[in-house]
Amino acid sequence: MIHAGHCARYHGGNGDQIPVKLYARGRLAAAAGLAAVLGLAAAAVPAAGAPAAPAAPDGSAAGAAAASAPHAATSRARASARPSARARSRPRLVRQDVGGPELASPGVVVHYPARGAISLPQVPASAYVIADAKTGQVLAAKDAHGLFAPASTLKVLTAVTLIPRLNPDATVLASKDAAQTEEFDVGLVAGRRYKVSDLFKAVLLISANDAAVALAEATGSLAKGMALINAEAHYLQAYDVVAKVPNGLPADGQVESAYDEALIARQALATPAFMKYDSTLSAPFWLTPHTMVSLVNQNRLLTDYPGGIGGKIGWTVAAEATYVGMARRHGVTLIVSVLHCTALQEITTGEKLLNWGFAMDGKVRPVGQLVRPLPATLTASQPARPGPAKVPVVPLATGGGAIILVLLGAGWLGRRRRRAVRAAASAAPASQDRPPAE
Repeated sequence: MIHAGHCARYHGGNGDQIPVKLYARGRLAAAAGLAAVLGLAAAAVPAAGAPAAPAAPDGSAAGAAAASAPHAATSRARASARPSARARSRPRLVRQDVGGPELASPGVVVHYPARGAISLPQVPASAYVIADAKTGQVLAAKDAHGLFAPASTLKVLTAVTLIPRLNPDATVLASKDAAQTEEFDVGLVAGRRYKVSDLFKAVLLISANDAAVALAEATGSLAKGMALINAEAHYLQAYDVVAKVPNGLPADGQVESAYDEALIARQALATPAFMKYDSTLSAPFWLTPHTMVSLVNQNRLLTDYPGGIGGKIGWTVAAEATYVGMARRHGVTLIVSVLHCTALQEITTGEKLLNWGFAMDGKVRPVGQLVRPLPATLTASQPARPGPAKVPVVPLATGGGAIILVLLGAGWLGRRRRRAVRAAASAAPASQDRPPAE
């Protein structure tokens, strides 16, 4: 699935506006990727009516190339079964279905086995995903790509973005803005310095909103921190994410999906420092040299659920309760993500879904797949992510042209030299010995 646009809306039968996303598939994606490299965007438009090849099942290869390309042209969805030639020449308007077409459904999707099926539990949540972290198989889901306010579960994305970029032993100066962040904070004092590792513990143990702001500002500015956080979401192919603040507090247009929360949780599992912070049961936090507060982990999955290894809770009035949980039993690691859940029921909901997942993993046919992150060389706006340097499109195109000219020039000079040698040889006497080749 190739991300080639931002967000559009169409009207459902009841007049509601339903968010959709734009994607380019197959030949269009390949052409767009090539055009981005050569700086010839106009060449990316295929002939009208050209058939579209299916996207790669894991969302990689051609998908990765087009993800860094410019936005593709858009068109309105056609109700007719036989769209016009003009409509066929443009990318289709589809609901987000990264991970598989079944995940685009707004309802519950599950494939029970013929025998021994255990019904999914009835839970008070608008959206959820249950996935196997190792295989990436999505075992069951409800409105996996529905867009909801994330509340503090967004802090998981903030942490996996910033942990690799910030020195845990460095200190961060708490700004006035960070210290004045509204309730549910650790109590940072403006003008004092705090250790990066302590701030991460405050974020993940007690969901400290001020600590999240301080960490984002530690990248150079809050704006730069948010740019990195959104770029990380793109790198993970979590295209539903729109992050506006690093702590998940209410912000206009800030959304996330249960599917993307599962992708982010899978990245968290692959980040040892995150898991170490996240599984810490308690830790001291020194606000001043003489004032210490105790951080006690809010995720009771760690102590009350057999196999619980991590997670994050969240709540705001608009988002209601949100939750991401991770558990491991008998070598199987499952991820559960829950959005728009009844308050104080989020962890119980996660536990019920995890119980079902452990009972049915390997027995149900998956309804989708957690895609892998994009190749590092094809991700944009990732200046601090380790890996090969990203080459801008225009310099790359210019450099490519220069290389071609050099090669052509070398070939021309080579041909001239060979002609001169042949001419000299033909002019020499037939009995003359040629010098040995050097």
